[in-house]
Amino acid sequence: MPNRIEGALAGVALVAAVTLAGAAGADTPPDVLVKQVTLEVVSIIKSDKDIQSGDRRKVVGLIEAKVLPHFDFTSMTATAVGLAWRKASPEQKMRLTEEFKTLLVRTYASALAAYSDQKFDFRPLHARPNDTDVTVQVRIIQPGRQSVPIDYGMEKTASGWQAYDVTVGGVSLVANYRTEFGNIARAEGLDGLIRTLHAKNESLAQSGEPGKK
Repeated sequence: MPNRIEGALAGVALVAAVTLAGAAGADTPPDVLVKQVTLEVVSIIKSDKDIQSGDRRKVVGLIEAKVLPHFDFTSMTATAVGLAWRKASPEQKMRLTEEFKTLLVRTYASALAAYSDQKFDFRPLHARPNDTDVTVQVRIIQPGRQSVPIDYGMEKTASGWQAYDVTVGGVSLVANYRTEFGNIARAEGLDGLIRTLHAKNESLAQSGEPGKK
């Protein structure tokens, strides 16, 4: 998992990425979407005293209400689980998707609550007009520290540009979980992976209770 600083940045990245699908019209360029949504999310963080104080439940509620409808968690879960996904039953696929969605929301909601006043450098987009799969690059500028790159893998769909992965500091969100999930699935099977994810989510839910920020 990312450390506290990179985790906070990843939280911003995740919220920005999954909001992109519904943020603007189909013709909005991907780099413009990333900039608009990132700045909007950061503005909300800075102005909300509860989030500033580490209220994870409020962040979780915000993400669940405003963000989740715009993200294909089934596709993302399939990629994260890898080859074992093909052997999963419909029930296992449903449970894996739900647990993975909950894990991402709770993990990065917690990280988002730790966000502080970093600055963003939105890099020029290097893409051809007909490209349908691009990488949008953002750099996080931290005084006295090395900048942290956040790269958005984005695909053009019928409804506009959508993010399918976020890479923070060179670590892909999906690939990072894929290694972990693959190891668990091989050792304990898909039901074991479901149990592990559920246990993690229960632990994160407890840490997000009032007084446990």
